[in-house]
Amino acid sequence: MNEEPDELDRTLHAFWGHLGGGMSPAAQMLAWSDWAIHLATQPGRAARVAIDAAAVDAPGQVHEPRLSGKEWDAWPFSLYRQAHEAAAHRLRTFIHGVPGVDRHHEHLVAFMARQWLELLSPANCAVTNPQVLQKIAATGGSSLASGAMHWIEDAGHAALGRPSAEAGSFRPGREVALTPGKVILRNELIELIQYAPATPTVHAEPVLIVSAWIMKYYVLDLSPHNSLIRHLVAKGHTVFAISWKNPEAADAKLGMAEYLRLGVMASLDAVEAVAPQRRIHAVGYCLGGTLMAIAAAAMARDRDDRLATLTLLAAQTDFTEPGELGLFIDESQLAFLEDIMSRQGYLGAEQMAAAFQALRPGDLVWAPMVRNYLLGERVPMTDLMAWNADGTRMPYRMHSDYLRGLFLENTLAEGHYLVDGRPVSLNDIDVPVFALGTRTDHVAPWRSVYKIHLLCDAELTFVLTEGGHNAGILSEPGHPHRSHRLLKRKRNAPYVAPDEFLERSQEMAGSWWPCFEQWLAGHSGPKRRPPGMGSPQRGYPTLGDAPGTYVLAR
Repeated sequence: MNEEPDELDRTLHAFWGHLGGGMSPAAQMLAWSDWAIHLATQPGRAARVAIDAAAVDAPGQVHEPRLSGKEWDAWPFSLYRQAHEAAAHRLRTFIHGVPGVDRHHEHLVAFMARQWLELLSPANCAVTNPQVLQKIAATGGSSLASGAMHWIEDAGHAALGRPSAEAGSFRPGREVALTPGKVILRNELIELIQYAPATPTVHAEPVLIVSAWIMKYYVLDLSPHNSLIRHLVAKGHTVFAISWKNPEAADAKLGMAEYLRLGVMASLDAVEAVAPQRRIHAVGYCLGGTLMAIAAAAMARDRDDRLATLTLLAAQTDFTEPGELGLFIDESQLAFLEDIMSRQGYLGAEQMAAAFQALRPGDLVWAPMVRNYLLGERVPMTDLMAWNADGTRMPYRMHSDYLRGLFLENTLAEGHYLVDGRPVSLNDIDVPVFALGTRTDHVAPWRSVYKIHLLCDAELTFVLTEGGHNAGILSEPGHPHRSHRLLKRKRNAPYVAPDEFLERSQEMAGSWWPCFEQWLAGHSGPKRRPPGMGSPQRGYPTLGDAPGTYVLAR
């Protein structure tokens, strides 16, 4: 009898969650009521803010990119822009800084208000967007016809769960993920790829790359010119990479423990079999870096000395300041996500994509829609955009484990995270660490990534590079407008705060890849002949060509 009401509640929550795009209505109401009650109980401040806001017609001369350009300077479009920007300024003034409002609630109210402001932008409407009107006049209206055809085409692909034709032109193993290699391990969670050597001799220590399980691994092996994996192979490194399975409903019970055991530790065993008695350079990207840091801490605790170094690329280990993703993380929100996932066994890639898009709705939602459907132009597809559309699902238990355990409770940083029933500490890690943050990262803010300095006393090299969470990593040599800062900290050296890092580090032009490769080489032994592909005698035969089969699953 007790289970039936719970099941009914979960069904209702899942239904509401789908209607609200995965956002908990309770979390939204709590945030708005907290803000409204505190504002209502301070009428003097509210009146003063209203007067000050009304006295400002616009927030300044710098306009948002979608409302900039000479077309917007002409009447009446300048009036539309002024009205919109003045309203946005007044709303921001009202929302922020109300004494007594919970900080998380204030950020959530501001986030929801931003969604409405972006929706109501004059750039989104054909009759108030001068660029759209000019295009209609220049094409005799055929641009709108083209836009309508684009919409029909995209709606059809979405209904069938298929990628767009443009995204489908970047296929793993054909146009992207082209670095030659072999799959040498396949289990219920991963395929492990060993890449073929490109040099007659290689560094003794192999490199294992662990990407985030919420993305396809080939972001690090896109086109040949911007593949970090190909770059490392060309420099004489033996590289292995984990390709995560795209989970289905039957995989709902796979959690952090399984990802650690079947993913990282199983891969280390395979790499050790291929290159015996060689320590391993472990490289983790995003949540793959968090998972690799947990594994490294557990290995240090258990006296497992197989690691030569640890590299964390845009990877957080302390989640007290998780960035804008923290907007979606509180008890109410997690309860709703868990109810949604309980019905299907996973969180869909489209649901995660919607959350990331909501963080930057102007750039990621409305601007492409205006260009595709109102201007009748196709946004040129790139390899990175195609990869971004090739999402993966998240198992029910895994999503709960990392959102609740890492983000909400911050158990790793606080020393409560359990591996095999015992807590791990990042301070036990004693191998050299290379940590990288990207300056405009809204997924793993660089100051949050920088907190590894507070949790680990090992030798640490920190690099801050230009770009965002993905584009900053894909910063190949020759990429325009790229620079980076680097500062090394000796083992047990005094703490250097982030602002002090900016003062003491020197900005260097160009990609961070060469300095990373040199760092790896500096912590490697003499070069020698490459190991064989796989190790059949130790149970790791070659199972097929890279990029394998798991990466192709949708």
